[in-house]
Amino acid sequence: MDYREYAKAFYGSTAWIKCRNGYMQSRNYVCELCGGVATICHHKVPLTPETINNPEIALNWDLLQALCHECHNKIHFTASPTPDGLIFDPDGNLVQHTPQA
Repeated sequence: MDYREYAKAFYGSTAWIKCRNGYMQSRNYVCELCGGVATICHHKVPLTPETINNPEIALNWDLLQALCHECHNKIHFTASPTPDGLIFDPDGNLVQHTPQA
C-alpha cells in the first residue's frame, strides 16, 4: 500500500495497529456503508502532517469507519477521469456521451 511519507511511521505504529484492530473487531468487520466485508479502517477526517500525531484525530474511534474496499474507493475516487460529457468507448477511445432516452 502506498502511504505518504509522513504517514509511514504512524501506520506502522503499535498505537495505530491496536486502535485499528480494536475498531474493526468492534464493527465485526462489517462495512458501515454497504454491509459487506470491511477490510479498511478509514479515517473520516483526512490525516495531514499537522493532524497525524494528534490522537484525538488519528486514534479517535468516533472519527473511524469500517469499510469494504469498494466503498473506500468511492469515498476517495469520486471524480470522473474524463471531462464532463465524455466517456471511453469499448475500444478505449474518448467520445462524446449521448444519454439514452
